[in-house]
Amino acid sequence: MLGFVRTDDNALVSCLGDPQRTVAAYRELLRRGQCAAGAIREGLAHESPAVREGCCRLLDHLVDTESMDGLIAMADDPDARVRTAAFHALACDRCKGDTCAPGADRVLEPALRHLARDPDPGVRARAAELVGRFAHAEARAVAALRASHAQDPSPAVRKKAGWYIPGGAIYERTAARRAG
Repeated sequence: MLGFVRTDDNALVSCLGDPQRTVAAYRELLRRGQCAAGAIREGLAHESPAVREGCCRLLDHLVDTESMDGLIAMADDPDARVRTAAFHALACDRCKGDTCAPGADRVLEPALRHLARDPDPGVRARAAELVGRFAHAEARAVAALRASHAQDPSPAVRKKAGWYIPGGAIYERTAARRAG
């Protein structure tokens, strides 16, 4: 099957750190869905950043309320790729809608902190997406996005932050949805 010696969920999670096996392992874990969620959550503590990143990406699709604490913790991972994947999973509502999306009380503080101070522009850009989710209800979110839009050293982060402030394309589009 997939060229793996062991195909249990934990073995597949470990394969996320092997460049030769990561794609097949990712696809198989995604196919297994919630049956593999426990092993994927455990993988958030793996020594390999590639495994932790893969687990964050998987939980973006398989997210449930049990996974939220682990994903929130990954926002402070030492590896920028893991932080980026964690912020994407926390911000992306395409797969989860509002069914288990975390509220501002759980994710706004880490997102604000990383938007303002993370050394990696990719992490700051993903943090802007998460902060942007709360721009209609949280004055702190709008203030942080405006500051980032005006001052971030990365043009990509400034552009993304601008999408989420009043007058920005995403802010206006989501305002129409909230009103309707």
